[in-house]
Parts: sequence; C-alpha cells; structure tokens
Amino acid sequence: MMGLGTLINTAAIVLGGVAGLLFGKKMNERCQTSLTAACGVSVLFIGIAGAMQGMLSVSDGAGTSGQAMLVTVTLALGALIGELINIEGAFERFGEWLKARTGNEGERGFVGAFVTASLTVCIGAMAIVGAIQDGLSGDWSILATKAVLDFVIILVMTCSLGKGCVFSAIPVLVLEGGVTALSSLLRPIMTPLAMSYLSLVGSILIFCVGVNLVWGKKLRVANMLPAVVLAVAAAFV
Repeated sequence: MMGLGTLINTAAIVLGGVAGLLFGKKMNERCQTSLTAACGVSVLFIGIAGAMQGMLSVSDGAGTSGQAMLVTVTLALGALIGELINIEGAFERFGEWLKARTGNEGERGFVGAFVTASLTVCIGAMAIVGAIQDGLSGDWSILATKAVLDFVIILVMTCSLGKGCVFSAIPVLVLEGGVTALSSLLRPIMTPLAMSYLSLVGSILIFCVGVNLVWGKKLRVANMLPAVVLAVAAAFV
C-alpha cells in the first residue's frame, strides 16, 4: 500500500506525544528542565554525527575534512532566502492557529514546542529517501525505522516541552505524503550525491535545533530550511 510508511511514521509521533504527555504530568519543573537539556544534547550529537559523516573522510589512516564551501554557501544563502520570506513566521502562525483550534490557548510554550519538534522530525534524509522508496516500490521499511526513532524523540520532547510536540505529526504527514505522491518525479533528482548533500546540511540544521534546546532560542532554524533545497541543487552544479 503506497503511503503506508507515512501513516506509520505519523501514528508513531502521535503515540509518542500521548505517552510523553502522560509521563510529563508526573514531572516537576526541575525534572522537565533537566530533560529538555538532555534532549537538546542528544539532538546536538545526532546532528554532529550526521554532519561529520558528510564532512570527514579517512584515507591512509589520516582524517581529512571537506564540503566547507558547500556548507557555508548553502547555509548563508538559505538563511537569507528564509529570512526574506520568513518561513519561521509561517510556522509560528500555523502553530498559533493550531493552538486556538485545539483549545490550547492557555498552554504556555505550545508554539515553540510545535516548531522545535516539527523541525527535528522533518529535517533529514530518512524522510525523503523513505518516502520516495515507499512511493516507487511500496517498501516502507525506512519510514518504519524512522517511526521508531521519532516515537522516542517526540516522547522525550513532549515530556519536557509540552503538547505542542504532538502536532509535529501534521508537517510529517504533509511532507512525507507529498514526497511519496511525487516520488516518480523526485527520483531522478535525488541522486546519491544530492542525498549526501541533503543529509549533510540537514544534519547541521538538526544541530541548530539542539542549540536552541540547550541554550534557548538563538537561531531561527526554520528560516534556514531553504539551505536543504540549495544543497540538493548544488549536486547538479
């Protein structure tokens, strides 16, 4: 069944969020603060691991780094484009709309939790590769693996940040469902090199999400999302 992987991933996020709400109610503010910091550190290292995999290579026992120009140019131009069209603002407005429509007006931090969780589970190569594979061959194994990871991530985030994290299932449903539907058109574009660049830049953006979790909101990560598109385009330059 085409799209089954997207449904599994979406359901896992919702279940993780519900479980997080149940556990989070039993935690005091001090525990929630510590859990937010721990979650942030984990996200930082997930981002670092992905970025280092794309930038570092070992030859004859010596490590070398590369792709510095790719990272600098795509992030700088991506951030500029994102700031001009204010993607983060659109995320926040949608979050405010969700907050009102779901009766969570009194939920402090709802919008921030929604934006942070959405960026964490949407950015990355697994969502794109898995959705394309699901659409072309009906193989949803990659998205099923991602669903397990997202379940744990959203569970922990919901415990510390609140119920806004649960609604990150919506952008995941839209993104992965859209890619699955357009998989036949996207497959020629997503070459191994394009996927490598996407994974590298996506991992750096995940690192930026971790920075915001640990030190408070320092970066408008959603406004940096065009960098991912530019990274794919760079594979054809």
